Amino acid sequence: MWTVPILALLSLSTSLRSVLAAPTEPFPQLQQQKSDSMRVSKSLLCGALAASSIHSSAIAQATGSTKLYVSSYAGTITSLDLSKTSAGYSLKSVAVNNGSAPSTTWIEKDPTKPIIYVLDEGFTSPNGSFAAYTTSASGALTQINRLMTLGGPVSSILYNGGKSIAVAHYGGSALSTYNVLASGGLAPGENFIFTLSKPSPDPVRQEAPHPHEALLDPTGSFIVVPDLGADLVRIFSIDASTGKLTAQTPFAVTPGSGPRHGAFVGGATAIKGCNKAKTECLAEAKANAKPMFFFLISELANTIASYKVTYGFGNNKTMSFEKVFESGTFGNQTTPVGSAAAEAIVSPDQKFLLTSSRNASIISIPNFDAANSTQIPSDTLQSWSISPDTGKLVFKQIAPAGGSFPRQFSVNKAGTLAAVGLQQSSRVVIVERNVADGTFGKIVANITIEGEVTAVVWDE
Repeated sequence: MWTVPILALLSLSTSLRSVLAAPTEPFPQLQQQKSDSMRVSKSLLCGALAASSIHSSAIAQATGSTKLYVSSYAGTITSLDLSKTSAGYSLKSVAVNNGSAPSTTWIEKDPTKPIIYVLDEGFTSPNGSFAAYTTSASGALTQINRLMTLGGPVSSILYNGGKSIAVAHYGGSALSTYNVLASGGLAPGENFIFTLSKPSPDPVRQEAPHPHEALLDPTGSFIVVPDLGADLVRIFSIDASTGKLTAQTPFAVTPGSGPRHGAFVGGATAIKGCNKAKTECLAEAKANAKPMFFFLISELANTIASYKVTYGFGNNKTMSFEKVFESGTFGNQTTPVGSAAAEAIVSPDQKFLLTSSRNASIISIPNFDAANSTQIPSDTLQSWSISPDTGKLVFKQIAPAGGSFPRQFSVNKAGTLAAVGLQQSSRVVIVERNVADGTFGKIVANITIEGEVTAVVWDE
């Protein structure tokens, strides 16, 4: 949402202090580019509430650790270390970096290299910024370079084999691209500026196009961009030889619904791991391919929809979407007044859709401070099972998110843990997942982060 966070201005001086990371100069190699009260059925909540007790993490013998990176509107990138001991989980901060201040909003981890890409939404200026960092075993980050961007960048996605990155600009009504250099640094690519062809139903939130996420389809051939302001899902085909994008005909969603985030399942993912000749792999993929579906969560309407995806290639390189399912984000429960749908991701095994909702703290959980008996109000996470044949969803569970405004969350590769970024609580919590039934379980670790948490990602 394009509003200045409460802590943004207050945190500027704090974000300039020395930090526990390799020092970085502001904007090295700077380059200017052209141009958020219902009754919930006991059957859904009893397990989640019983499981939400907080485990203390006493020091004991560790069985290995995992790094996570957290962005915050305090202008920081915090490196966390999650370890499991015989007494439970331990989550601690090991480094803080302010090289993407003042409004750090998104982190993209390169899955094959020790590099993260970080967006600064740029609340205090007309422009945002985009920076690349190398990671380290200690958690310290070293900035490779940082570029000025169009205004309001909120999401990025690597594409074209990691050689390019697409960025969605909520405030700037745009999509931009960047080329990835051999060093892992960034170089400017293309800009696509959007305008409204007609007024949208919500004059406050839809006064202009607001691209909210950039996604790569499973074939690696298209960038897909939910546009909250224009009630469109924008589609761009990818030229694999250059990384350049070509705008295709977008598909329109329900007027006033405000599409926010999305996720794919099925289809071309069947060819992963094929070590045969290309023609054999393609034939095998065709014989074993599952239908492909796209799940779209819409913030203003608080809905989750499934679409069957079909393609046209060759001289007709397009994507088509056919709606096959739609539900409120609270499933068979009444959607609370004022709630705002947020995140939608698919579990690593592609069997479950996981979503979050903000501004509807309908659950109370034990305080993270054992000495404080006051319970904490919590927004929610939802889990849904996916039919691989029809794309329809079955609502499984409402679970506590661990606090207020679960703007974004991510799941580890094993699917056993979810890291939830709680924007208004300034906290990250680690929640167990049951891989077999897709439900969320106990909150096993938590940590307070300076400022409003905007994203948390795993480094595995």
